[in-house]
Amino acid sequence: MNFVTSWSGGKDSCYAMMQAIQQGFVPKVLLNMMNENGKVSRSHGLPLSILNQQAQKMGLPLEGIPATWGDYEAKFIAVLKMLKAKYDLGTAVFGDIDLQPHKDWEDKVCAAASLKAILPLWQQDRIVLVNQMLENGIVTMIVSCNTTMGESYLGKILTKELAQELHEKGIDPCGENGEFHTLVINCPLFSGAIELPEFTRITYENYCFIVWEEV
Repeated sequence: MNFVTSWSGGKDSCYAMMQAIQQGFVPKVLLNMMNENGKVSRSHGLPLSILNQQAQKMGLPLEGIPATWGDYEAKFIAVLKMLKAKYDLGTAVFGDIDLQPHKDWEDKVCAAASLKAILPLWQQDRIVLVNQMLENGIVTMIVSCNTTMGESYLGKILTKELAQELHEKGIDPCGENGEFHTLVINCPLFSGAIELPEFTRITYENYCFIVWEEV
């Protein structure tokens, strides 16, 4: 069955996609909701140029849809309907692990577009899950985090040791509650690693971000 991936550019959406493919589903298109100017992703703050690189490495089209928080849901449903018709989709794949309100929302918007929401990572153990991601060849970098972690974590490649360190500090090693977000640099779905532009680090309103140079 053909599917669209809700693609954040990070490890969870990547591993969910890998799991869906392993289960026999066929990827057709990636969907990312951008900020209103269409230049940076809403969820992970990634520039469209990096998301496009990831899509090209997978040989898949990317739909980057500008949205405000006010029209986010309406636009999400509209684009799901469009993609369903264009790519003959039956399902949409999401990388959520256990936030029930997120699953409820995904079930709702997919039902509105006559699609089935699939969450391959749902309710799996965090530290086991992140270790599986790494063992399965996902190379991923921390690109934003809360101030509990701090700017020193930005730009770090996630390893089993780092995940265990976060776990021991009481930080979700998957960052499921928004503690941090990641960028997949390479994985088995890619034809090769993406190239990253130069970046700087900033802290704004209790959250630390990588700011990418224009490319």
